[in-house]
Amino acid sequence: MRAFICGLKGFTLEADERAFLRDAAPWGVILFRRNVDAPEQIARLTADIRDALGRHAPVLVDQEGGRVQRLGPPHWRAYPAAARFELAAANAGQAERLAWLGARLIAHDLRQVGIDVDCLPVLDAPAEDSHSIIGDRAYSRDPARVAAIGRAAAEGLMAGGVAPVMKHIPGHGRARADSHLELPVVNARREDLELIDFAPFKASADLPMAMSAHVVYTAIDPTAPGTLSKAVIGDIVRGYIGFDGLLMTDDLSMKALSGSFRQRAENAIGAGCDIVLHCNGDLAEGRPVAEGAPPLEGAALARAEKALECVRRPIEPFDVAEATREFDAAMQAVA
Repeated sequence: MRAFICGLKGFTLEADERAFLRDAAPWGVILFRRNVDAPEQIARLTADIRDALGRHAPVLVDQEGGRVQRLGPPHWRAYPAAARFELAAANAGQAERLAWLGARLIAHDLRQVGIDVDCLPVLDAPAEDSHSIIGDRAYSRDPARVAAIGRAAAEGLMAGGVAPVMKHIPGHGRARADSHLELPVVNARREDLELIDFAPFKASADLPMAMSAHVVYTAIDPTAPGTLSKAVIGDIVRGYIGFDGLLMTDDLSMKALSGSFRQRAENAIGAGCDIVLHCNGDLAEGRPVAEGAPPLEGAALARAEKALECVRRPIEPFDVAEATREFDAAMQAVA
């Protein structure tokens, strides 16, 4: 088993992908909209992935709601964007309740089709002049509210047997560029980063998994994005924030990064990431990523095993119909 996660091309597992999974042995697989058709199809695909790998490997997805929702109508509900919880709520406690309910319902959807890791919550606190790539994916501009509502969402996922991945550590909220397309550079002082950007992650440092940010923080390391920076990962993510869970990269195929795909993987692992993520399903890129990813062992393996504890324990009782009624009644008020 190697320290990477890969994507697939389509609705079914093709022969070359099956061989790749068998030979490269990624820790897990991530699904996107291109992989999603209907519930029965996803259930077959997740079963085929695990059959090819010869183990019950984690299957991940980005199911946030709003703009980032891989499973959607007509087979699944359209979940609201994160920012809508505070708009729908009469008070702070209700906003957290709605985030918990939404995530718990998402967990129910995902487990029904064999998906057990969700790249949620987004704990970025967007600045007024930041790029819209985060925008309403954030729970609030107030870092304390981001922390509280995001934590509730993470708890909802875990109650439903789905492991959360908080993103994008240590914070994408000030970025004035979309890291899918270019490298964002944040020039804020460390004191300001600690007060706002890092704070929601520090409040949930005990969560099982996090995804890195492809963002340069000049006050920490002006030479490399966080994903590839020993200073950002060692001094901030593991040090100041205190996160000791499984740290995966954001997608290595994003244009914020440069160099060969093998170099990207090796540099991310060398900087302190536990697992590298490659999403687009292009095996011409995926093979060198796999070559650059080491065997998953030692502290990284221990973190990976611990990260899946909530997936393996019995799922808490949950009345789906009643939760749906409560959630819909509140959210329809701001539809």
